[in-house]
Amino acid sequence: MNHFLDIHTTSATDLRHMIDHAADMKQARAGRPKGTRDDDQPLAGHIVALIFEKPSTRTRVSFDVGVRQMGGETMVLSGKDMQLGHGETIADTARVLSRFVDMIMIRTFDEAVLYEMAEYADVPVINGLTDRTHPCQIMADIQTFEEHRGLITGKKVVWTGDGNNVCSSFLHAAGQFGFDLTFTGPAQLDPEDEYIGFARNKGSTIAIERDPFKAVEGADLIVADTWVSMHDSQSSKERRHNMLRGYQVNEELMSHAKPDALFMHCLPAHREEEATSAVMDGPHSVIFDEAENRLHAQKAIMRWCLGV
Repeated sequence: MNHFLDIHTTSATDLRHMIDHAADMKQARAGRPKGTRDDDQPLAGHIVALIFEKPSTRTRVSFDVGVRQMGGETMVLSGKDMQLGHGETIADTARVLSRFVDMIMIRTFDEAVLYEMAEYADVPVINGLTDRTHPCQIMADIQTFEEHRGLITGKKVVWTGDGNNVCSSFLHAAGQFGFDLTFTGPAQLDPEDEYIGFARNKGSTIAIERDPFKAVEGADLIVADTWVSMHDSQSSKERRHNMLRGYQVNEELMSHAKPDALFMHCLPAHREEEATSAVMDGPHSVIFDEAENRLHAQKAIMRWCLGV
């Protein structure tokens, strides 16, 4: 049994296997109706609990569809349904769910909830997102880059904006997959030293450059994310917009990167804020391939977790 909790807690060898497996499964489904099941049914007879303390579109749909394509069944539970950590401890919830289901995916706020769930569960637990990391998204991003540009090892990735949970997982991935990452954004929103240190200790070059035009020079990939969270107050949103306005990914910024540089955004996006529609819908953008690959990457993760 394997938990998929974070990119840095999974071996580089296993991560590479998952990316390659995801690409193979995607190719095997090419041209097939989306509602059809895979020829291989490794999750037949398995039930997967999908727990959402945070709202979700891509995570919910991609995990649900992925389980069904592989022959399994899902049980979708919200935080309100379960009162997770309120009416019952996380540990007891993990023990109980382990008696009913074969795997648990949880999308939650506090990273401690994820790790306590994994500690006490007798079935694999997958990190669907926490306030600190988002490893499933980055696995899809790696898959997307490589299907367009080949191996990401040795490439330069530029993260622009807020050093948030997605950025943290990109830093983990830099260390595990051997690429370099430059962060460009205001000092108040720098990624945590812990994540920078992990990547540097693995041999990746991690730089912080306040000037976004200098940051993207030589970039193979530029990544943006939303500037505000759905939970931010109006005053907080205004402060963030003021801080981040100079880091918008627009056509001028893209022109300073490599001519074949890709653009990614994990979505949902606030168009004309962190990135312009001209970039998001332009020739550099792979945002919808990126969204689709959540399905394939997560199928590979689930198969790895169950050893099937």
